[in-house]
Amino acid sequence: MATILVCHGAWSAGWAWKKMRPLLRALGHELLTPTYTGLGERAHLASPMVDLETHVQDVLGVIECEDLRDVVLLGHSYGGMVATGVADRVPDRLRQLIYLDAFVPGDGQSLNDLRPAPATPTPPVENWLVPPNPSADDTSAEDLAWTMPRRRFQPARTFAQKLRLTHAGPPSFPRAYVYCARKGPDDVFLQFARRFRDDPAWRYVEMAASHSPNITAPDALARVLDGLLIRG
Repeated sequence: MATILVCHGAWSAGWAWKKMRPLLRALGHELLTPTYTGLGERAHLASPMVDLETHVQDVLGVIECEDLRDVVLLGHSYGGMVATGVADRVPDRLRQLIYLDAFVPGDGQSLNDLRPAPATPTPPVENWLVPPNPSADDTSAEDLAWTMPRRRFQPARTFAQKLRLTHAGPPSFPRAYVYCARKGPDDVFLQFARRFRDDPAWRYVEMAASHSPNITAPDALARVLDGLLIRG
């Protein structure tokens, strides 16, 4: 049995992992899906000052207050930025770190540093809120009806703030990267697939899924995660 703590993606929240809860519970795992400040059910707390560090602190607060230990930390998409920061602060609390089609920053990098600048950038709403990206083409009409009303604009500082890491060298816990391969050749996450697929320090898995398999391919994702988990 594993305790999996999710660092969710941008514009999203804990609700986006609703399909995964019964699936992972049936496999004997506990899934915790806290929502960051300013998103989901915490959207009323959004402000121009919410940044990446705010979201790192959100997850650290869950670990501290729930006294979580031997945790499997799972970062999805933007959540890879958050998970990297959390793992750097509390490495002794982690059993494993899994990136799901996620950004993997180094010290001093922001999310904006890891993605190409768009040819025609969309200015943030009111200069501090970034509107959501479009959903994947294979998202069903039913899932679109579920997800679209719940997605929230993201404070821009979460993408612009550079992550500061204090631990040098490889971590003591194992890491894995799950790449969702059903995307175009200009996919921003392909850079990480190329970096980690042949790295012996990482476990690497590809899924025939688009960017958010927790929504579009939950059964397949549950099997992949269960196969990656290191039993305690």
